[in-house]
Amino acid sequence: MIESPFQKPAQFEAIRRQLVSLRERSPFYRQKYADLDLTAVQSWEDFGRLPFTEKADLRQAYPLGLQAAPDEEIVRIHSSSGTTGTPVIIPYTQADVTDWAEMFARCYAMAGVTPLDRVHITPGYGLWTAGIGFQAGAERLGAMVVPMGPGNTDKQLQMMIDLKSTVLCATSSYALLLAEEIERRGIRDRIHLRKGIIGSERWGEKMRRRIAEELGVQLYDIYGLTEIYGPGIGISCEHQCGMHYWDDYLYFEIVDQHSGEPVPAGEIGELVITTLRKQGAPLIRYRTHDLTRFIPGDCACGSPYPRIYDILGRTDDMVKVKGVIIYPAQIDEILREVERVSSEFQVMIDHIEGHDVMTLFFETAADSHREGLEAAVRQRCKQRIGLTIVPKAVAIGDLPRSEKKTNRVFDNRY
Repeated sequence: MIESPFQKPAQFEAIRRQLVSLRERSPFYRQKYADLDLTAVQSWEDFGRLPFTEKADLRQAYPLGLQAAPDEEIVRIHSSSGTTGTPVIIPYTQADVTDWAEMFARCYAMAGVTPLDRVHITPGYGLWTAGIGFQAGAERLGAMVVPMGPGNTDKQLQMMIDLKSTVLCATSSYALLLAEEIERRGIRDRIHLRKGIIGSERWGEKMRRRIAEELGVQLYDIYGLTEIYGPGIGISCEHQCGMHYWDDYLYFEIVDQHSGEPVPAGEIGELVITTLRKQGAPLIRYRTHDLTRFIPGDCACGSPYPRIYDILGRTDDMVKVKGVIIYPAQIDEILREVERVSSEFQVMIDHIEGHDVMTLFFETAADSHREGLEAAVRQRCKQRIGLTIVPKAVAIGDLPRSEKKTNRVFDNRY
């Protein structure tokens, strides 16, 4: 087993404490570990031999098979935001809710948010973890919360102006929509935002620059997933060189997505997370399907917390066209290299007359020479991913915007 430079003795002791009573507390792990002697886990190498926990496993535990604390200690449940398949239900104890708020407050502090800020929250509330997580962290920090939730852009902008919101919490898609609407209405001088905390979906450098410039804010990537508390388990700092994560609450591994073996430090792989303190639904070696890498060394910001790189994509984002594996992140990178091409794109994959056809729609300014840009995008796609695509330049604003996550790849072959 490749030794991680980020392993700490305190983490291993926390894991061992979890394992000692895990089968007694968790019906899910009682079944999963039925044939294992957990007391034999005496080293990181032993721990690395434990089987992964998969999202499919969690779905099979529906509704409350993951619960590892008595009913009287469960104060809340959340559910994954996916729209297909059996939902994953995650129970929380009061300690879990408090720990999550503490991690989220650290995120705000890392982003330079203070109790004098007014935090405008647009992600959804309810079973999804986003809205309530952003709110609890801001309240723990002591900032004023404006709990808008998604939608009703007219009211969002009115409240933003009247309440002088200084921090915007949003998906990148909705942040872009708001930025474009502020520009269209000519109300930039009435907006008081100074920070943007963006999460829930992957976004490229071009989109980041557009949002930052049009809103006049400094942007921070926030990371999390419902199965592991929710957003707030990691965030970028002012130096924008990866995301710090809270390793006193979580243990991170990065493994080869195919073999499951650890990758050398600095190489890209799939992020695997183990919770160190979670009571309601602890998870051991949970495969997130998120692709990233460890960033070795100290950060210029001085934080002692380790870093992972931005999320590059997901293993299940992959599509195969004519035998070529493609990730949305690759399209982001290609479009970033072409001048006068905006951040927004959409991929359509069809099977026409016995052949797969990939059409790439991308936005560009109205006065651009579209045929030349299409030729440039076609050439770069051929060079970078080895596939001939059909490029289609459209005007800025023609592709759909979303108040939540934006679906960028549509596979119509099946």
